[in-house]
Amino acid sequence: MKSYPDTSYLCAVYREQDNTARADAFNADLEEPLPISTLLLLEFRQSVRLQARLFVQDRSRGFPKAEGAAMLRAIQSDLAGGVLQMVAPDWADVHRIAEELSSKYTESGGHRSADILHVATAIHFGTEHFLTFDVNQRKIAEAEGMMVPL
Repeated sequence: MKSYPDTSYLCAVYREQDNTARADAFNADLEEPLPISTLLLLEFRQSVRLQARLFVQDRSRGFPKAEGAAMLRAIQSDLAGGVLQMVAPDWADVHRIAEELSSKYTESGGHRSADILHVATAIHFGTEHFLTFDVNQRKIAEAEGMMVPL
């Protein structure tokens, strides 16, 4: 598996934002479906739903529910169409790697569990390119020898 994305990357793919052009350019060169795990899919869907809730509470935050629904339909369509491919990691191994990463980096870098788990999943799969726009995840991935081409 050459590339593995995180949630920030998927959000740039499925919603127009500052990083969308870079994500689209990278996707145009992909030679295989982009792999995603159930954890990544859950975090993406959760993020979309949370943004819709935030918008209801304060229209200067998040985005409308209809926009979120379109994002959820689009990712589901890409799963069905083979643009994305669901991959099943050995979660026990991912958690072992995540514990090692947490021990090495969290006290000094202040990383969230989900961020550690995404990088650990990429390491578990032997990924060459970790696709993220998140500065903290970039630091861990690069420290662990992965390229972050964005």
